[in-house]
Amino acid sequence: MFYHQFKLCTYISLLDTSARGFSYLANKLVYNQHGTPLRVVTVENETLNSVQKHEVVVKMLVAPVNPADINTIQGVYPIKPTLPAVPGFEGVGEVVEVGSDVSSLAVGDHVIPDTQHLGTWRNYGKFNHDVLMKVPKDIALTEISGITSNPCTAYRMLKDYNSLSPGDVVIQNGANSACGQNVIQIARHWGLKTINIVRNRDDIDKLKSYLKSLGADYVFTEEELRNISRDASIPKPKLALNCVGGNSATNLLRTLVSKGVMVTYGGMSREPVQIPTSAFIFKDITLRGHWMTRWQKENKESAERKSMMNELTEMMRTGKLAAPAHKFVTLKNFQEALMNTMSIQGKSGVKYYIDFRQ
Repeated sequence: MFYHQFKLCTYISLLDTSARGFSYLANKLVYNQHGTPLRVVTVENETLNSVQKHEVVVKMLVAPVNPADINTIQGVYPIKPTLPAVPGFEGVGEVVEVGSDVSSLAVGDHVIPDTQHLGTWRNYGKFNHDVLMKVPKDIALTEISGITSNPCTAYRMLKDYNSLSPGDVVIQNGANSACGQNVIQIARHWGLKTINIVRNRDDIDKLKSYLKSLGADYVFTEEELRNISRDASIPKPKLALNCVGGNSATNLLRTLVSKGVMVTYGGMSREPVQIPTSAFIFKDITLRGHWMTRWQKENKESAERKSMMNELTEMMRTGKLAAPAHKFVTLKNFQEALMNTMSIQGKSGVKYYIDFRQ
């Protein structure tokens, strides 16, 4: 198999305590070439010298493992960091040292990446202060560490692509995904109703109950979706959110009201979106695409972004927006997280986080 054995130092070592500051011995995951993550990702040690005046040292606490991370390692994601690269788009860490010119951050602050690719899969890192965003310390690490991906994606799709009011209906496939669960919770918070489509499985009743506990109004399998159009008691959605593609996307679109909108943000089936011509002609359906990275780049300093982050963090703080079921793995057990996140079956039932506190 592709597993490797590593003897890891998962704590910080102070190598120098002279007047010029500290040096740190840290561990990081690295890939030197694109390919299958289990083949190309390894663990390396590095020494971090004391910070320059504009830098900070961050002790990483938790980092989620997302499909985008896997695709980036494989070389099929639009963002391609210079190799060798440290994986990881998201994560939360604690500032442990600051440079003399840094006034926006202080030792003890919690921070998340505020750039396209920081490389969070390391226990300690040294960064320019302006690529980090300070976040509240009273929010669960599993929630705040992943705020810029799935919660923000769900938020923007619900807000930006059709004019929705309380009582309006949204339909989505992949509803049990991390983003799908965020859609359910944010929609409930805003008074929207959701129709949620999932693949059939042995424990389908358990999954339906779980999604309804998050606030889902309706949960159907792909097979059951075909009967929705014939059930007058099921309201027609104004917005469809597609992360699957193929026939699943086509079936979503058929449920939309006239002038409805379908937003595609993923393609888990690896099949193209195919739309009947009649949907364009007779229902005037609109098709859109959403990539959160592009939105963040275009709106980095906007008031809308600040408002979104404030609303999402407040929802997390008050228990209205919870992280999906999850499992922690240590740095030395990173292969488990990669293998399960790579699974095309997508039925592991948990989201993986690398835990650097252990």
